Amino acid sequence: MVPNRFTEHPLSVGETYGEHFREAITFAKDLFLAAFACTIHSIFPWLFTTTASKKVKVLNRTMQRGK
Repeated sequence: MVPNRFTEHPLSVGETYGEHFREAITFAKDLFLAAFACTIHSIFPWLFTTTASKKVKVLNRTMQRGK
């Protein structure tokens, strides 16, 4: 049987395509917001001094729990 490229990876991590999509899009949103905070911080160093690093730590913990 030919593997379905849309479901092979999600199934390997115990998710349906929809569940995986929802998780991945949420991670993408959070990473985008962290990148935005970094961009603002690069211009105004006194703003968002720990925002991105805190978010990345939370995302890492979330991802590690999913393994």
